[in-house]
Amino acid sequence: MLLGRESERLALERLLAEAREGKSGVLALVGEPGIGKTTLLDHTAEAAEDMQILRARGVEAEAEIPFAGLAELLRPALAALDSIPRPQAAALASALALAPPSAQDRFAVGAATLSLLSARAEEQPLLLLIDDAHRLDGSSSEALLFAARRLLADPIAVVLAVREGEPSLVDGSDLRVLRVAGLARGEATQLLAAHQVTGDVADRLYATTAGNPLALLELAAQADRVAELPTGGPVPISTSISAAFRRRYDELPEDTRRLLLLAAAGTSDDLAVLSRAAASLGLDLAALDAAVEHELVSVEGGRVDFRHPLARSAVYAEAGAGERRDVHAALAAALPDRDVDRRAWHLAAASVGPNAEAAAALAGAGARASARSAYAAAAGAYEHAARLSPSEQERAGLIVAAADAAWLAGDSERTLRLLAEASGPDATYLRGQVAMRRGPVEDGYRLLVDAAEQAQEPEDAVVRYAHAVRASFYSGDAAAMMAAAQRAVELAHAAASARAEFLSQMAFAVASVAVGDGHAGIAAARRAVEILERSDELRDDPWLLAWAGWGPLWLREAETGRHLLGRAFDEARTRAALGVLPGMLHVLARDQATTDAWLPAQASYEEAIRLSQETGQFVELAASLAGLAWLEARQGREQSCRAHADDARRRCAELGLGLYAVWAEQALGDLALALGRPEEAIEAYGAQRARMDALGFADVDIAPAPELVEAYLRLGRREEAEHEAAAYVRAAEVKGQPWALARAWRCRGLLAGDDELEACFDAALELHARTPDVFETARTQLVYGARLRRARQRVRAREHLRAAYEAFDRLGAATWAETASAELAATGETARRRDVSTLDELTPQELQIALLLAQGKTTREAAAAVFLSPKTVEYHLRHVYRKLGIRSRDELAAALTA
Repeated sequence: MLLGRESERLALERLLAEAREGKSGVLALVGEPGIGKTTLLDHTAEAAEDMQILRARGVEAEAEIPFAGLAELLRPALAALDSIPRPQAAALASALALAPPSAQDRFAVGAATLSLLSARAEEQPLLLLIDDAHRLDGSSSEALLFAARRLLADPIAVVLAVREGEPSLVDGSDLRVLRVAGLARGEATQLLAAHQVTGDVADRLYATTAGNPLALLELAAQADRVAELPTGGPVPISTSISAAFRRRYDELPEDTRRLLLLAAAGTSDDLAVLSRAAASLGLDLAALDAAVEHELVSVEGGRVDFRHPLARSAVYAEAGAGERRDVHAALAAALPDRDVDRRAWHLAAASVGPNAEAAAALAGAGARASARSAYAAAAGAYEHAARLSPSEQERAGLIVAAADAAWLAGDSERTLRLLAEASGPDATYLRGQVAMRRGPVEDGYRLLVDAAEQAQEPEDAVVRYAHAVRASFYSGDAAAMMAAAQRAVELAHAAASARAEFLSQMAFAVASVAVGDGHAGIAAARRAVEILERSDELRDDPWLLAWAGWGPLWLREAETGRHLLGRAFDEARTRAALGVLPGMLHVLARDQATTDAWLPAQASYEEAIRLSQETGQFVELAASLAGLAWLEARQGREQSCRAHADDARRRCAELGLGLYAVWAEQALGDLALALGRPEEAIEAYGAQRARMDALGFADVDIAPAPELVEAYLRLGRREEAEHEAAAYVRAAEVKGQPWALARAWRCRGLLAGDDELEACFDAALELHARTPDVFETARTQLVYGARLRRARQRVRAREHLRAAYEAFDRLGAATWAETASAELAATGETARRRDVSTLDELTPQELQIALLLAQGKTTREAAAAVFLSPKTVEYHLRHVYRKLGIRSRDELAAALTA
């Protein structure tokens, strides 16, 4: 019977009612041991008789078993596995040992869990109850948190019970928490009266326990002793619930105590294993009857259940170290062959000092956990194996394996703690990977170069040098970039593999462009794209997904290699590879922002920021913030541009990200120019150039010279404009790519006399046509039209100004559209304005979903792409329809196309 708890009941019943109506909800019940969390879960189950119920409980003995909690929870729902996207189904089946191992991104199982729950809830509203969630294994916790945070419009309710003060999946999440306090005095009095405890004694017990129900019941048995104590004095009886359980345990016969220890050390759901282990210790399970009579355990349904997790902990803690080792050894011997992972952990617990057998068993458990994407469990297994290994060499390798698994699990603190004990090239390489993604990136470069120099195989060295180039690209250190790239090219010949050749050429392309040798860089980028296009194996390699988009981005050409970027991105989505998605998204967004796809670019940047925050990828977060600020500068969104640029600059300073700080400075310059503030633009571009000069970063594509030429001319500072233009033209000719050359001809056109301007601007537009950058083309048409107007060629001027206005208006470059409109009006023509768009009213999530559905994806395909449920996609789509005033997918596609 549930006494009182009116506020808790109301919250839980509201959660169930909303789930029945199709609104998801998650509630974490947090409280001290014995406060009644399990009773509240039971009450919730009783109130949800019309719903499907999935239950699981975290068990201390299974905290290191991969996906143990998730397997228990999802077992009744696995019939729906075939109805979720195939890659997700494969990831979940592998994780739950229903299919051969298949290592995936650590978030793939979470995405699959969400899809499975959503599919199951289509039949009937669903309730998930998870007791002792703080004891779940790490892999299950991560998968459940991923799913829980994305539930919105499915008929699903989730209730977690978490012990206060214990680390759990609730920590740092945005899940709703309900603190469970003790019973009110009246309810406590009623509870004690049912056990013949009343009056002053009941009052004293209430004051002592603060209304904790389990503590009240444990102390009620000693009410007579309390009654004998002086009134007003303290109650010298331990209020520790564990102590109360230990007192009961101490009263039991020896054989019963040993059996309870055996049950506490193992799992309680297999009496056959318990029976075999007991027999090996000369014990009979019949001795458990005394523990049942003392209300410590129940034995039914083929399992032994402790009355409370604290009873289990008390029994285990009371035993001596030797006794615990004996029962773990017995359990290891009694487990069936299929339970190799549990046997490994029991062997480890039975060991004193180094134990080669236990170390090997745990190393095997670590390998199996990694193969099932249970990286947190793998890290624990490898670390324990290292502690037990008698071999120094094996111990060193296991520590690195543990650190690598911890890194894949997203636990950078544990990774660094383990690496502090490790040495050798593999440990150095991993330290470099951590620094490259979390900062300071200069340390990442140094460590990756050290690891490359220590590599035994040429291909390993090439891979590490390529990573070093990436790290120095982030930091903006062009000289360091080139040094590592040259070594990668030298070693690629010895490696003689397509992978090494691709990475070395891409690394050399990036470095050459950075130091100002654009011609060599572009040639290397072309070779890299050709290698990738020829190799199915490389294109399907998830590790190379992040590199696949760099070639097209560096070339800035309308066709070359552009399909590789989209293909790599789609592959990352399909694989639920959230580890690489933030980096892929910011590269994709940069590419979209340099075409006419500004709406998708905005959605991509917003998703990259969200996923970077969720996955702890601080470097990609800073990059995406800087990139979004740059896009917003083109759109003329002053407030958000400045906010994102300032955030990006702060993060870049913390992480040592020189390049993305350059992007942020560039965004502020572009914003000022768009708003018609040339003095402010010159100042911002000056800061950008000073940062580039300090880094030795000489890529002509990032140089702000064309913008400075325009700003100087607006202020009548022609001599400075000519100086900027001359230097830029030389650099663009060295690179030889149409994007930079088009901007160079625009500079010439701005400075040319009336008799030369058409030749200059026509050359610029011809080169623009070979690039996908609609905005830059419109910028050239704007200044071309303005020059023609001033040269009294109004008819020709209108042609270019009209094209510029329409492009700016279509892109959403509001301030530039206003400038073009004003220039057009000066020729005697009024710009035809489109209807005011309502797209700005869409949230980033709504915009992203609208774009996916407008491309022809089904609801399920869109849901899988953005790691949401189909019901949640439909929920967002309804909001999109309402905000845009439309009713169908066809109208949606038309609205976005327009």
